[in-house]
Amino acid sequence: MQQLPRAYDLSVETPDVQSIPTPGIPHPLTSSEAITILAHYYRGELSRMMSWRDRLDRTTNWAIGALAAMLSISLSSEEAHHSVLLFAMLLIYMLLFIEARRYRFFHVYRVRIGRLEREYFAPWFAPVQPGRRVDLEALGNDLRMPRFTVSLHQAMSRRLERNYCWIFLVVLLAWLVKTTSQVSDGHRRLIHTLAEFFDNAAVAGIPGIVVVLAVAALYAWLLFVMWKFHLDENDLGPGQVHV
Repeated sequence: MQQLPRAYDLSVETPDVQSIPTPGIPHPLTSSEAITILAHYYRGELSRMMSWRDRLDRTTNWAIGALAAMLSISLSSEEAHHSVLLFAMLLIYMLLFIEARRYRFFHVYRVRIGRLEREYFAPWFAPVQPGRRVDLEALGNDLRMPRFTVSLHQAMSRRLERNYCWIFLVVLLAWLVKTTSQVSDGHRRLIHTLAEFFDNAAVAGIPGIVVVLAVAALYAWLLFVMWKFHLDENDLGPGQVHV
């Protein structure tokens, strides 16, 4: 069975080809058949990309909802302990990890869609080189052996820059509000010494300095991930429209 060549002009009908019948699904022999396959493939990849894009939005919504719930519990009364906000930090970090994993899958299908749009649809809508032949070898190689296009840390960096840096900043400010103020003589006042701050930061027998160092280590790690594994717009592909 004769297959279509790697690069061919879809605007020209290919001549009839005598092929030896072989078992299996036949490959397209005319440009109309090839266009039909491309259309169905494009719709399939677009559906998978949008499915993973929806999962990204859901995880972000969960993080925002969890933050709002923890803030309402912690800041609603003077008796509420700041450990609720520490739990919020851990919960949001777990959601960030889940969203980074989902982003890796989303980015695979986004790259495939972008490659098909650049190599086939863009030359058809706005030809730059007349008679340019379609070449989707890179897409074919990716389909034969799918690979992630970004690492887990790169995905975490991307989601931190887009959404989660602001979520972590809000929960940190709320935690500082709880730990840098205390009730004295029925009135809330700011702490005056570092010792008071460590006393307020203590959690169930864990010294305040340990809690402060743990929070500082978490945010130092987040800053390191954002800086070390930062993705430029050019690393994500041509153009400026990226998630």
